[in-house]
Formats: sequence, C-alpha cells, structure tokens
Amino acid sequence: MNSSAGSGGEMEVDSNKQEIFQRTKNAVLVNGVILNGPITDSKAGEKFVEDACKIIMEEVIQKAADVTEKVCEWQPPEKLKKLLDLEMRDTGEPHQRLLQLCQDIIRYSVKTNHPRFFNQLYAGIDYYSLVARFITEALNPSVYTYEVSPVFLLVEEAVLKRMIEFIGWKEGDGIFNPGGSISNMYAMNLARYKYCPDIKERGLSGLPRLVLFTSEECHYSMNKAASFLGIGTQNVYFITTDERGKMIPEELEKQVQRARKEGAAPFLVCATAGTTVLGAFDPLDKIADICERHGLWLHVDASWGGSALMSRKHRKLLHGIHRADSVAWNPHKMLMAGIQCCALLVKDNSDLLKKCYSAKASYLFQQDKFYDVSYDTGDKSIQCSRRPDAFKFWMTWKALGTTGLEERVNRALALARYLVDEIKKREGFQLLLEPEYANICFWYIPSSLRKMEEGPEFWEKLHQVAPVIKERMMKKGSMMLGYQPHRGKVNFFRQVVISPQVSREDMDFLLDEIDLLGRDL
Repeated sequence: MNSSAGSGGEMEVDSNKQEIFQRTKNAVLVNGVILNGPITDSKAGEKFVEDACKIIMEEVIQKAADVTEKVCEWQPPEKLKKLLDLEMRDTGEPHQRLLQLCQDIIRYSVKTNHPRFFNQLYAGIDYYSLVARFITEALNPSVYTYEVSPVFLLVEEAVLKRMIEFIGWKEGDGIFNPGGSISNMYAMNLARYKYCPDIKERGLSGLPRLVLFTSEECHYSMNKAASFLGIGTQNVYFITTDERGKMIPEELEKQVQRARKEGAAPFLVCATAGTTVLGAFDPLDKIADICERHGLWLHVDASWGGSALMSRKHRKLLHGIHRADSVAWNPHKMLMAGIQCCALLVKDNSDLLKKCYSAKASYLFQQDKFYDVSYDTGDKSIQCSRRPDAFKFWMTWKALGTTGLEERVNRALALARYLVDEIKKREGFQLLLEPEYANICFWYIPSSLRKMEEGPEFWEKLHQVAPVIKERMMKKGSMMLGYQPHRGKVNFFRQVVISPQVSREDMDFLLDEIDLLGRDL
C-alpha cells in the first residue's frame, strides 16, 4: 500500500515539473513577467480554505451555544498587538502559521454569538444567515446590475416587497444599505430632494434655511447626516420627550411653528420606533397628523424596533407606521440576519430613489442591453459596489418562515418580561422604567449603598458601580452587558434580549453574576 501511494505521489510531482517546464519553454514574457498559465496554487488555496473552515466550525459555530465558554478573552491593546503578530512582511507566511493566526483571531475576538453577550442591539448566531454569508463571500458579487448579479437582485426585490407589506403599504420602493445610519442619511437626503429637486444639480446655494425635527432620544446618526449633507447640526430641532423617552407631539407642533416664524423651511420629521437606550416608540399616528398638516416628510427610524412588525402580538408598538414616507429597518438586529442587513423602504411609486441618486454611469447602466434594464437597480444607490445583504435575511426567512420570525420576536420580549419581574423581586436591583420592548434598564445598588438616602452623594457613588462591574465581567469573560449614563441619570445597565439561544437560566445568571461581581463595592 505504502509503495503504491508513494509512486502515485512521485508521478504527480513529475507531472507538475513537466507542466512548469513546458510553460517556461513556451513562455510569453511581458516586462520580464511570464504570462503562461495562472500563478496561483489553487490546490494549496483549497486546502487552506478547507482547514480554516474546520477551525471556524470547531471554534466558533460548535461553541456558539456553550455557556461554559468565555464571552471574551480580554487583553489590553498593547499586549494584544504582540499576541496577534500584526506586522505584514515582504514574504508570505506558511499555511500552518496562517491557520494559527486564524485560531488566535477567534480566541481573542468577542464571541457575539455567545448566549451571554448582551452588550449591543445584535447578538447570537443564525445558522441559515451564516451559510448565506459563506455563499456570498465565496461568490463575491456586487449588486448593481442584473448581468453580474441576477440572483441577488431578484432576492433583494422579493425581500423588499415583503417588508413593504409588513409596513402596511400597497406599494413602495427600497434598497439595502450598509447600516441604519446610512438609511437615515438616505431618507434625509431624499426628503430634501422631494422638497427641492433642483438641489441635485444646483447644490445648496439659494436654498432657504432647511430645518428638520427629531426627538431628544433619536439615534446620533441624525446629527451626523445633517452635518454630512450640509444641512447643519444647528438646524436639527430636538423635540422634548416624555419620561418614557417618547416624542411629545404637542412639542413637535410648537417647534414646527417656531421654525416657520423664524423664516426657516421645515421639510422633515424623523420619528423613532425603538430608541437605542430606552427602547421607546414614538406616537407615530399623532406625529403623522402633524406632518400631514404642515406638508412634512415623515421618516421612521425603526432600525431597532421594526422587527416587532413581524409579531401580531407586538406590532401595535408601531401603530401608524403605514403613514410614514420612509422607514429604516435593520433585520440584523432582532431578526439576526447578520451584520450588516439594513433596508430603507420608501412609500413611493414614482422612482424617487432613482431620480434622487441616479448618475447614469454609461459603462454600467446601458439602456440598449438585451434584457429588461429595470432590473439594473444599482443607480438607486449612492454606492457603486454593494453587498447582497438581503440574501442573508431571505435565507433565514425561507428557513424559519414568517411564523418562525414571529416566534423569535415573541420569545425575546417574553424573556425581557421575565427579567423585569426578577429584577423587581431582588434586593439591590432597581428598574429605571417599565420597558415596552427588549431594552431593560436598571441599576445594581451594592449593599453599602442600600440604606443611604438618595441624595447627591448616593448618586455619585452609584455612578461608579456599573463601570467597575463591567470591568470585572470583561476580565472574567463571564458575560458582556452595556452600561451608560443617560439624560441626567447616573450609569445604569442596559440589558437587551435578542438571541433564541438565550434561556431563562441566562437571565437568572445575569442577575446572580452582577451581584457576585459587585457585592463588595
């Protein structure tokens, strides 16, 4: 057997040598470079991919739901730089070294798919979306024309159509973008273009002072978009919110009238459905009434809360969203479609997106192609190259069905309710407010502070508690949970429930672990 195997290997080596000799013999040289045949060793590359995929399977996917694994292997930046060997050298490194680097990268990265990763508005692992990402990474498509991306353009069209239906529109348009912040910027620019179409060619000169309105609890991307688009952050009027973080419609009405008296030109209201910290939902119906009365574009940033539309039980949180002109919705959050998966949806059938963003690049969007060029949707985007992000959501939706996605939302909110009830039972834990979504905001009060009067000294000391507990949990690797001060409130924890891998036991662990890490403070 060994002799036979050995002779087979020798024959393969001889064959390779002959191939190299033949290629060199008949070489075509340009500027000293041999152009015969490929220079990539495809067999070595395939072997590397195969071995790396085994590492991914063993170290990431198979360990994703294992609560005994660490959420993170914390290292300070300077030490981590040395551990990872980040230097890029003149000569390439051998495959075994590269595989070791793959293992190191995984080891020292935060395991966002861990059941006890609660730090952000995304978490967990969706196996179907993950496979979709493997496919798109391997195919490396760009979604701008049907000729280069036929499948993924049709997938995006199908997904957008269903999302539009869930908003409650009979028709509409949309596009997937690299982040909810970009979707909000698209919407702001689209509203401005609708208000003043000449801006596309003439620019900002000659325009009145444009003003937009959004809540004090809005995402910071609204300020960034106003700055980026030349509207100016001073022209973002922040509307007062109530104690739950919801925009107060009467205050919006006052600010619109104030702007008009100042001689400004109001053009946009951005409501929020699921604020980042408190998880608040603005009263969309009342806001829509004001927008209709004053002729303002209504955009709803539902990047976080939009997924509640999938649940018959909880979609009432977004009552009135069908009256919006545009909606940002990120399936990579609650529905776990994998970062990034973010749609901007527009209630329009006049090709407004394309009119606003089209540049008619003749090398891409020729009008005399042999197929229906209406499928060349890339001219609706400010990007040229664009990832097929809708495919991740499509694969998950195909696998779970609408009922499976609905169950995912319902379970997350049921777990959130369980945690709220447990917090109320436990000494040393105090809610900021009753949540209406998956954001649970609370303080942990160590025993040393529990009998202290709630004055300035108490709040100053409590402000220092969450950062210490966060440091301890990170260095221990037991879980990750976010904290922040907010609108005059001292540091508190924000727990977010998303992943279906999370269990009731994980909720109990979270409270037990905080108490364990902070009881000596």
